[in-house]
This record gives sequence, C-alpha cells and structure tokens, in this order.
Amino acid sequence: MNKKYSYNKNTDKTIWIDLDNSPHVPFFAPIIEKLQQEGYCVRVSARNYSQTVELAQLYGIDFTDIGKHHGKNKLIKIIGLIYRSLQLIPFVLKRKPTIAISHGSRSQMLVAHLFKIPIVIFLDYEFVQTIPFVKPRMMFFPNIISKERLSKFNFAVKTYPGIKEDIYVPGFKPDNSIVKQMGLRTNLITAIVRPPAHQAHYHNPESDLLFNEVMQLITDLNNVHAIILPRDNQQKIKIENTYKNQFDTGKFSIPTDVIDGLNLMWHSDLVISGGGTMNREASALGVPVYSIFKGKIGDVDKYLSQNGRLTLIETVEDVRYKINFEKRLKPNKPENINSLAFHSIVNDLENLINEISGDRTIHSVDENNEEILPFRKKHNTK
Repeated sequence: MNKKYSYNKNTDKTIWIDLDNSPHVPFFAPIIEKLQQEGYCVRVSARNYSQTVELAQLYGIDFTDIGKHHGKNKLIKIIGLIYRSLQLIPFVLKRKPTIAISHGSRSQMLVAHLFKIPIVIFLDYEFVQTIPFVKPRMMFFPNIISKERLSKFNFAVKTYPGIKEDIYVPGFKPDNSIVKQMGLRTNLITAIVRPPAHQAHYHNPESDLLFNEVMQLITDLNNVHAIILPRDNQQKIKIENTYKNQFDTGKFSIPTDVIDGLNLMWHSDLVISGGGTMNREASALGVPVYSIFKGKIGDVDKYLSQNGRLTLIETVEDVRYKINFEKRLKPNKPENINSLAFHSIVNDLENLINEISGDRTIHSVDENNEEILPFRKKHNTK
C-alpha cells in the first residue's frame, strides 16, 4: 500500500476517499491499492469512529485522521456532521481532489458539494438516507438490488456484480495465529456476536431484544464460547457490566486489540450480527450467519436469505429455534468467491475519473476479467 510509481498521465488526478465507518476500510483498501498501481494520487481521510482509524492502520493505509462520531441525538448528529465537514475543508484546500469517493460519507458529500468536486457514492442498502440537495455524479450499488428500488434515486446509477463484500473477500487468506491470540478452543463452539448499531439512524429497538435473547441463550449453553464485537466503547462498557459473570468465567470475551474480522469469522463456527456488513462478510466466506437486524430488510439480505446464505432472525422465538450452535467443518480456503465485482468497480471508476478530467479513454474488462484494449470516444464534430 502507498507505493511510489513512476510518472504517468494519471499522477495529476487526485482521488479523495473518505473512510467514514469501519466496514469502509476493507472495502476501499484493495481499490486504493489498485488505483495507486495505476498511477493515481489517492488521498484518504478517516473518521475516528468504531475502530475505523485502527483498522486503517492495520491495513497499512496512509490517511489523515479527521473528526469523530457525535452520538445518537439527532440535533447533536447534525451539529457533528457540520463540524466534521468544516474540519475536512483544510484537507480539501491542500489536496485539491479531482473526485470525492466514499461509501455514503455525508460530511464528505457536503464539502465536495461546497467546492463543486464530483461525488461518487457507494451504497449497498437502498433505504439509506441521503442529503436532499447534494447530487452525486455517480452512485454504485450491487446489481442484486432491484431496478425498481434503485429508480427512487434521481441520479446516475451503476451496478456491479455480487455484493460489496465480494470486493475484498477474494483477497482473504486465513491466518491460524488468531486461534492462540483469541484463545479459541476446539472443544467449544465459537460464536461471533455483533450487537446492533445502537447509534445508527436506522436502529430499531427490537434488535436489542433479539440481542439480549441471544446473549441469554449462549449463557445457557455449556459448550459455546462467544466473542463479542461491540461497535464503540460505550456499548462495550454496557455489555461488560451486564454480563460481568460471563466475562469473569471466560464464557464471553471481547478482543483487546483491533483484529482482522474476516480471519476471526473464518475461524469461528457461526456469526450472529445486528448489522449488515458482518452478515454479508460471513456469507461471502461461507460461514453460517444469523441476522438480528430489525430495520427494513434490503434486497441484498433478501437475496442471501432466499439462497440459504443468511438466516433472518425475526422474533425472540426464532433465536431459540433457528440458530444452530454446532461445529463447522472448515475447508482450506473460502470457496465460490466472486472476483468480478472488484474488476468491474475499478474499471468503472477509472473511466469516470478520466471522463471528469477530460481523458476520454475507456477501459473495459470481459467476462474473464481480462482487459479489453482501450479505445477513445469520438467527439461529436457537428
């Protein structure tokens, strides 16, 4: 990451990527690396929230730490959004980006709109709230989401094959050192539990009821070790206080350091999560996964559920009757990985960047991910 390359026509095109939340780090890491290899100047900002900064360090991304999360209160959230936007202005003035790219960073969108920087947004949940007066140049979605739902966005939309986790899961390589690091035991079933996103605008309190039932069920099972992955320190403290006895006996544990979530899930037997990204990561890895998310169910999760790759837990009774706690027979590596999504996104991004900067060269890949010789658009001379 962050390698230096000899000069080419792309080096004067500065791409600004804002990492607004922890799932954005593994998503953008391979994209950043590929764009750098193509000679683009990539500048990254990161918000200090939900281990985003720590993960960016783990992935070796060169970034500038700017801003933080300001809690669940709606008014304070708005003030925090404006404040972080103001914090980003010096970053933009210094680097003068050609394009602003994020996975739904509202603060980046505001600043880019202010400075008339073309905006590219990646989203994989069609019910997300966007900023009404900000018009992105392009929005990227998984092609699993129906055209009917995408039609509500009155902007240019591109789709990519598969799900967003297909961007980075193909590069995953299991590392057995985590077994010792996390104290995983072969005689116990390892369950990864991700609590609901309690500070998100889409949070539904029913998810908390399901989470509490999951924790109680695991407490009742003698052969299960649960690794809890809180979203922030506030949630961590609450869980530790509520289940103090289980932590004291080693029944529950929370990682003390930032770890590779993919690797942890790969070495687990099942995943139970109140958020979308971890559910889909587990699905992409082939790990049994149960969703306790109670917001509006998007097309991606519906697709995974219909194809048996994700189990939706909708009631307290479902917790007891649908979740299977059993040892998983792990293959040597993930199977049936989709790598076309990554090539499709990088290809479309390069074309868009070149179009914005005036270079009309179009790059394409075929169904085998092999590059088709570039050609140039002919300008209309009439």
